[in-house]
Amino acid sequence: MNTPLNSSPTFLNDRSESWKALYDNLGRLLTIDEDHSDFNATWEQMMDAVAYLSQIESYWAYPGEGNFTKLTGMVRRKELNSARLTVRKIRKKLAAHREKYFEVLVLGATTSEQEVYRRLLRKVNGNGFVCKFVFVKTAEDALNATLLNVTLQAVITHDDAPLRSQDSQSDLLQPVVDELAAAYEVTPVFEHGPLLARQIKKLRPELDLYLVADSNVENIAARHGEAFMRIFRRGEDQGELFCAIMLGVKQRYEAPFFDAVVKHAGRPISNFHALPGARGKSVKKSAWIKDYEKVLGPALDLESSATTGGLDSLLEPKGPLQATQEALARAFGAKHSRLVLSGTTGANKIVMQALVTRGDVVLADRNCHKSIHNALMQADARVTYLEANKLDDHSIYGGVSMRELKRILLQYKRAGEIERVRVIALTNCTFDGIVYDPTKVMMECLAIAPHLVFLWDEAWFAFARFHHLYRSRTAMQGAKNLEEKFADSDYAALHKVFAAGFGAEAWEDEERVLDTPLLPDPAEARVRVYATQSMHKTLTALRGVSLIHIHDQDHDDERFNDAYLTQTTTSPSYLQLISADIGRRQAELEGHKLVQEQLENAVFVRQALNLPLLKKYVSVVDVVPGEFRQSSEDAYFEKTTLSKLGKAWRTDEFIQDPSRLTLCITAIGESGEAFKHALMKNSIQINKTTANTALFMLTIGNTRSDGANLIGFLRKIALDCEEKIGTARKIEKDFHA
Repeated sequence: MNTPLNSSPTFLNDRSESWKALYDNLGRLLTIDEDHSDFNATWEQMMDAVAYLSQIESYWAYPGEGNFTKLTGMVRRKELNSARLTVRKIRKKLAAHREKYFEVLVLGATTSEQEVYRRLLRKVNGNGFVCKFVFVKTAEDALNATLLNVTLQAVITHDDAPLRSQDSQSDLLQPVVDELAAAYEVTPVFEHGPLLARQIKKLRPELDLYLVADSNVENIAARHGEAFMRIFRRGEDQGELFCAIMLGVKQRYEAPFFDAVVKHAGRPISNFHALPGARGKSVKKSAWIKDYEKVLGPALDLESSATTGGLDSLLEPKGPLQATQEALARAFGAKHSRLVLSGTTGANKIVMQALVTRGDVVLADRNCHKSIHNALMQADARVTYLEANKLDDHSIYGGVSMRELKRILLQYKRAGEIERVRVIALTNCTFDGIVYDPTKVMMECLAIAPHLVFLWDEAWFAFARFHHLYRSRTAMQGAKNLEEKFADSDYAALHKVFAAGFGAEAWEDEERVLDTPLLPDPAEARVRVYATQSMHKTLTALRGVSLIHIHDQDHDDERFNDAYLTQTTTSPSYLQLISADIGRRQAELEGHKLVQEQLENAVFVRQALNLPLLKKYVSVVDVVPGEFRQSSEDAYFEKTTLSKLGKAWRTDEFIQDPSRLTLCITAIGESGEAFKHALMKNSIQINKTTANTALFMLTIGNTRSDGANLIGFLRKIALDCEEKIGTARKIEKDFHA
């Protein structure tokens, strides 16, 4: 059961599909004789499912090694009915949504330690939380489990665990494992735990990490304490370890403002202030709007205009709203996060007002959201609009190329006005799903103008933080990457070499500058990054709930607060604020699972669209031109493994979000707008169309059934087109007869 992945899984749904295949094939085998022609083929299919599951089931606590071993024994003894009943029970339990259930990954524990851990855990399980262990033997297994097991909330690693499994590792994580192996070779054993912890944090930053070490724990804490929630000495009483695990999960589960409002709603308060609808009183006493009460129900009790008595002010948060915004910053990897209830329109205006004064030069994508245009007009800024690449055949604009950004900055540098360029504003990702690499963009821009501030409009990208594939291309992760890089002595040495070979003469050669990956001077470059996100667009939140994330080494808190107060209402909706609190809780505790499912659903839809009949009338538009594909991958979505997608995400200047599908509908013979109305008549809702395309976005709210509904509708459209063509041909034949 500890066999590592010999081949990379396509996606997590391969697990559920394999359990289904096992169940179906067992049922089929029960209906046919062993001498039947189909028996051997069905048996092989069943054993393929068993073989695949045997590679991955060690990464989950349930059904567990013991149960899986018993099951495989039944299969090999051909106790098919018992095996099928066992698989049915397992599938039912795996499909259940167990509330407050999570698993803890334990690396390198001995058999006796495993038993001690189980015994201690039984003492601390409670308060509605249910926890189980997953035990693995190698760092490679731990990394595989980190990606595959979406129920994990914490990792315990022992500092002497070996790196590699006995067999070949999964190509899913080969670059990570190879990087870790190189680091292991040049560091002492007691450093291996912290090295692994950093890799796990890159993959799943929301997980709480704990180290159990034989060596000098004080020294490890002094050198690497930030990598772990706690460090424990091996052999000592581990009771506190499990209390710490429970506390860590509870802290992420807490929703400070939601809890405060619910508590406030339970108090018998007579309101002599604003908001007659507080606690639903003006509704409940009405004879004419009872239907409103039926729709909103208990939510009416949560409305209040109070900022005292345990509640808080959005304009000057000092209590639960402050705690909520600190939790948001933690969840999204920001230094500071602020809640905005007027959408990313309001968030963009706040940031621009805080950063830009009259006469400042701002470089902005010409196709940016209108809120940025409006904010720049209000600030009386000098704007240079950047031209994005475009797909003329489909009227779709992409991103601003690195060459275009560098070219404009060089113009200002040569004119002696580079210091006036204050902000670069770009959209990441675009409505159509085109994603920048913020780390690379900011690196090269800072090499020309080290004082620049970046505003990344991530209105459609709030979910990206919670999956390793997307996270690498978020603004906050880019800011973190830069800060770490500029503090690294190895990077300083690398820049020194670069500067020595790229002198004044090279800077005068524009083509050479445009063609060279530039390195900023770490002694001069500042990390000043802002991201605005519509939480309600791609995560769980009520309409209008948006966020501003800040990672700014020179943040002017007073000026930012002035802008925030100017643009923020004094009467915020408590229901909106509560939804942000709950949406953050969900994203931290199960965001990885939900975004993984979002990716999988998109892949299943894309695969169905490749069927001949559908392909004849609708085709998926590749919105990233080949010139921006350094990975040389011609078709992103013909490959469906995360490892293959990962190569493109690591190297390409622009990447397409796999969960956005732009369909070309030219062959259907309808405009995008007419097609959208036809969809709506069939209870399928989209927003964006062009003359010949329609954009479909899959989110964490979509189900496999939604995808099937879309494919079913497209099939009906295709069959209608076939019938029309057949009728037209018959008329033409009759005419010429």
